[in-house]
Amino acid sequence: MPNYFGLDGFRFGWVAAWIDEHGDHGFDYSPGLSRLLAMPHARAMIDMPIGLNPSGYRACDLQARELIGPAVFLGARRDLWTFPDMATANRHYWRHEGKGRGVSAQLWNIREKMREVDVMMTPGRQATIGEAHLELIFWNLAGRVRLANKTSAQGREQRIALLARRGFVRLPKWLSQRHGTGIARDDLIDACACAVAARDSMQRAGGTEIDPRGLRMEINY
Repeated sequence: MPNYFGLDGFRFGWVAAWIDEHGDHGFDYSPGLSRLLAMPHARAMIDMPIGLNPSGYRACDLQARELIGPAVFLGARRDLWTFPDMATANRHYWRHEGKGRGVSAQLWNIREKMREVDVMMTPGRQATIGEAHLELIFWNLAGRVRLANKTSAQGREQRIALLARRGFVRLPKWLSQRHGTGIARDDLIDACACAVAARDSMQRAGGTEIDPRGLRMEINY
């Protein structure tokens, strides 16, 4: 049976979870994306921007933010990784786009992961590899209700329960096996959510904008 992949970045690389249509599931991790994406899969979702303009806010991010609020970070742009520091990047964006149009620390901290995804993506690969957003996925799985904060015990329990209902029944055991890998609890939970989206998602924010490299800017959930 085909596997459906979910990928999330963590400090030392990427964690991938997969599930098939019969509910068989597993996880793996790697310093880079190439080995993980070389594993056979019908569809994959990754929690990282795909499709980037050199300036401005992406319409898909604005639409997603209307649904779930500030959990969606604005300002993902191509070449963010070329600036030596966040202050320099923000001075550039403020000068060219207006005060307050800079990037957040959260976006700045994932700039190298954004670059890694951007380098490997092509319009052809987008047929099977899509962008997802974790809070949008969980909001949808919960019946369009906001869950408790993901870093709280209640928030984690809510997310684990939602994923168990969709086949990831071994996730609690995996969370006890990740020690020494560098994978945080939230990283593994989020990879499983992306795998569920890869298998089940039928909705998206955006999808009408195309970036200069021909990549659609859309967020699946």
